[in-house]
Amino acid sequence: MRLVGGIFVGGSARRMGGAPKGLLPHPEGGTLVERLARVLRSVGAEPCLVGAGEAYAATGLPRVDDRPAGVGPLGGLCGLLDAAEGGVAIAVACDMPRVDADDLRRLLAARGDALAAAPTRGGRYEPLCAVYDARAVDIARRRVAEGARSLQGLLRELGAVEVAVAPDHLDDWDTPEDVSRS
Repeated sequence: MRLVGGIFVGGSARRMGGAPKGLLPHPEGGTLVERLARVLRSVGAEPCLVGAGEAYAATGLPRVDDRPAGVGPLGGLCGLLDAAEGGVAIAVACDMPRVDADDLRRLLAARGDALAAAPTRGGRYEPLCAVYDARAVDIARRRVAEGARSLQGLLRELGAVEVAVAPDHLDDWDTPEDVSRS
């Protein structure tokens, strides 16, 4: 069974001044994207960039386009699920500096036969630190066609298994202040 790990890098990073967040230096060395690629490989996933722009070309990671484009992260997830070719996809945001291999292993183990597994924070799923069965692509595409672009709604419809992940591992770097607190 194919296991792909999609690092979502398609956001505009407006609050970060437009700088590509995935290329920010990680405290352990390298960039956020490089670290996440290592973490994904350590759990047996093939890392790729989802929604990648030209700024990420030098990473050498394969790229998955949004399918369809212009619908936000749900389009990226559809592209990633296509890339999983009937297997499983791990979706992770490029700006999460603390997600680790144990978190991903916990998500993979908890999914079982479910279509998705994700941690929750404040009563909401974290859709970009989650595991999805590629079979979910048909439901995701239907939601796109209906104009329902919410990943929260998708995870609810998929009956996602809730998985405990340390809350600070779900922190992300949206602003320069977030980076300085780390």
